[in-house]
Amino acid sequence: MLLLGIDIGTSFIKVSVVDAHTFKTIVTVQCPETEASIIAHQSGWAEQSPDTWWKYVQESILKVNATSLYNPKEIGSIGIAYQMHGLVLVDKNQQVLRDSIIWCDSRAVEIGNKAFDIIGKENCLSHLLNSPGNFTASKLAWVKEHEPAVYSKVDKVMLPGDYIAMKLTGEISTTISALSEGTFWDFKNNCVSEDLMQYFGFDKSLLPEVKEVFSDHGKIKSTVAKELSLSSKVIVSYKAGDQQNNALSLNVLEPGDVAATAGTSGVIYAVSDDLQYDKLSRVNTFAHVNHTVEETRLGILLCINGTGILNSWVKKLAGSKLSYKQIDEVASGIEAGSNGLLMLPFGNGAERMLNNKTIGAQIQHIDLNKHTAAHIYRAAQESIAFAFRYGLDIMLSNGVKVGSIRAGKANMFKSPVFTEAFVNATNVTVSLYDNDGSVGAAIGAGIGTGFYKDAREAFAGFKPIETIMPSMAKKYNVLYENWKELLHKHIRK
Repeated sequence: MLLLGIDIGTSFIKVSVVDAHTFKTIVTVQCPETEASIIAHQSGWAEQSPDTWWKYVQESILKVNATSLYNPKEIGSIGIAYQMHGLVLVDKNQQVLRDSIIWCDSRAVEIGNKAFDIIGKENCLSHLLNSPGNFTASKLAWVKEHEPAVYSKVDKVMLPGDYIAMKLTGEISTTISALSEGTFWDFKNNCVSEDLMQYFGFDKSLLPEVKEVFSDHGKIKSTVAKELSLSSKVIVSYKAGDQQNNALSLNVLEPGDVAATAGTSGVIYAVSDDLQYDKLSRVNTFAHVNHTVEETRLGILLCINGTGILNSWVKKLAGSKLSYKQIDEVASGIEAGSNGLLMLPFGNGAERMLNNKTIGAQIQHIDLNKHTAAHIYRAAQESIAFAFRYGLDIMLSNGVKVGSIRAGKANMFKSPVFTEAFVNATNVTVSLYDNDGSVGAAIGAGIGTGFYKDAREAFAGFKPIETIMPSMAKKYNVLYENWKELLHKHIRK
């Protein structure tokens, strides 16, 4: 049997086909060819069109089929990974009512803060494990307040992955994991939060039927199967947020396992079996893919909005025709510390780990006589590593145990400069794996359809391709303290 994985990213839609018997990835493609845009009608806003996601999903599936490397009719199940916290609204005819308010949109911060105060901080943290903050529920409340005509037509509220599954199958479902991403889930009572729904005035009928992450989320529609040359027996058997899915793809499933990723945003994700929360909600806790009412498996998530997006911005700003690999080679010629040049990478909306403040990206201590583009390239990557260290310190202060970290050799972890800075700034060993979000989604589909009896079987023989240990931790710690001093100056402003 073949497995198809879909990853609904912010920049790209990726699709992979995996041979379930051999675990071999047959082909992976992405659409569009250049990074997808984010719609920003106002400062701090961020939207994307769900219809465009669906368009790219179809194009990607047709693109992998066109390679003729496999028989599309042999695909047995589909798994979906998706950008977390996005708000998708459809009417009773399953038509999208407005563009999705995505994860890095900051418009609902104050709505969430007010809910946190009125529902009660301790109540929110002990039940939701988070502040309502800037998550999906608060985004929905913003629509209710500012776009009542749209809100009045809402039949179902979904996360991005729920929407793509709906387009494939015509069925609408969600999971505890997805509801927890939106702060809809009460972990103490194991149900949708009565307090949150009553406070915001949401009717429970707006939320889809709740199913397990690994389960039958619907059989593909015959019309869609025909258009995509797939069997009409294919089912969607797995849906998970991108960070839960990244953890799954790295076999990070049990307490003490830790994953990291550094794409547009940056994440450290630690699995726990305790109902842990940060009192200031700077890091967040969600249901992991293998969480059940009977067995607690939570993902404690540090998310930094401004990470890889800074690297991309710097490349564009410099008008560089160099590839990212060439930029890394140029940056590697500069000593650690970038000759005093400091940057803050927080230019992609409000940062949860900074108490939902928007301080913007910063470049400090530029010397026009000694700093070059190479210094800027290196300073950008070092600043991202220092942001990870800042967030990791918060996690450690809350009792999270981090012995080592697993990451895919992808995005910024392809860069030796960034990886060196990350390992030494955090003083944590990192093992890199050949993993991919869409491949992880395909493996998830194999678990969900029962081809693999459990995750242990699915990841038998899973080994790192490279392990990097700290070698300059003392030096990077000094550099980090200088960086942190600059950060705190801007936080206090």
